[in-house]
Amino acid sequence: MRRLLLLAPLLLFTVGCAEDEGTAATREVAREAGRHLYSQRPRTAEEVGRSASLVDGVEVLRVTGTSTHDGDGIDVIVRTSGFDYNGLIFPEQSVVQYCFTVRVSPKSEWDEDPRKVDCPDGPALIFPPPPEPPRLPYDELRAKLPQVPKRGRADDAEVRRTLADLDLDPAIRTEVKVDSGRVGVILLVPGNGFDAQDCLLARVAPGATDVWVPPRIHRMPGEGGCTVANALNPKPSPH
Repeated sequence: MRRLLLLAPLLLFTVGCAEDEGTAATREVAREAGRHLYSQRPRTAEEVGRSASLVDGVEVLRVTGTSTHDGDGIDVIVRTSGFDYNGLIFPEQSVVQYCFTVRVSPKSEWDEDPRKVDCPDGPALIFPPPPEPPRLPYDELRAKLPQVPKRGRADDAEVRRTLADLDLDPAIRTEVKVDSGRVGVILLVPGNGFDAQDCLLARVAPGATDVWVPPRIHRMPGEGGCTVANALNPKPSPH
């Protein structure tokens, strides 16, 4: 009888540890989702939910809020899975699922501990893929930009007419600048401030008309590759 009384606390302790291990495993997956979502750039609820759903082992059950920078930001309830073990001598492995809330806002911390919550009813949310950015008309621009004789002078009005004739997608922004008889052109698609920018550069100069896409490293935020200044005076290629 005394031995049974001594074993009882041990059994309770073992079961408690097993439950903690399962919870810890699922919480770590939710924490990884929080790390993946951490950023200071503004995003919509759909963007945050879509990003969370791409994390391995994560199902998104609910997204509340409109934007990361409005009010308290966005709360995402995610469901994650882990393994639990039952039994002392021959422990059996079972799959457990728990839900956690991940907060996404400028005040969030990179390694923030997600809060465990009850799982909402219903299936996981499905997010449509993001819209494809408009295609930048490399071939058309190259074919239609004027060619200037070596002793001539580029005409920015003619370049602007060429851009107007391309009937560009409204999402594509253009800029034209004149410098010392040359005309620089940039066509770019609004970026998210995080990934490489999509842009197309052109320079119309006496004796040469060039159209090109800057290297990816130059198109990263802060690198200055997607500017009309880079069209007039290109940055050296990265090595």
